[in-house]
Amino acid sequence: MSQTTRPNKDAYTLILEAIDVGVYKPGDRLVESDLAERFGMSRTPIREALQRLETQSLLARDGRSLIVNSLDHNQMAELYVVRGELEGLAARLAAHHATNEEVRVLQDMVEADKARVDDSSALARSNRRFHKQIHLASHNRYLVQQLDLVHRSMALMATTSIAVEGRGEDTLVEHQAIVDAITARDGDAADAALRAHISTAFVTRLKQENSE
Repeated sequence: MSQTTRPNKDAYTLILEAIDVGVYKPGDRLVESDLAERFGMSRTPIREALQRLETQSLLARDGRSLIVNSLDHNQMAELYVVRGELEGLAARLAAHHATNEEVRVLQDMVEADKARVDDSSALARSNRRFHKQIHLASHNRYLVQQLDLVHRSMALMATTSIAVEGRGEDTLVEHQAIVDAITARDGDAADAALRAHISTAFVTRLKQENSE
């Protein structure tokens, strides 16, 4: 049965969101007819969207089929380096340019996440919203665009570091440190707190991979 979709979302956005929230995971095969039925549209825009996603390396060829791509160890390491640099800059800019309302929203997010600390899936979704809020609070459209590209690639990781036991509590502590620095309008501290958060997440993910 096809799903009702909002008319303002095109096929590219819908497929991208489905990958981002884990409906389609690395290695999953994407079939035009199935996607057309799921999103209630013709196969032509689906085909064009799949081609676009392939050129962005979010999809890969497996014979005649397209599958959701995955990242190897080196690609993941490179991605985290870029993410740390850009996210640190976003936090620094947010400390200088975020409105009082935007700072309040960030604090409210941290408070709300205390109820999700034992639900890794819910916390992972909330984590994405938290980081996106920081990106927007930087008030730099070009930085937001680049971070959107980075976070699209993050969706190609099969698991989240938040799923590691104890990582949920640590994530909230790290988020609070970031918000405290932004609230204090301390760009250096916000940058350092965000970079430390990303670095810890990367180390956690490496340990997670090695234990599998």
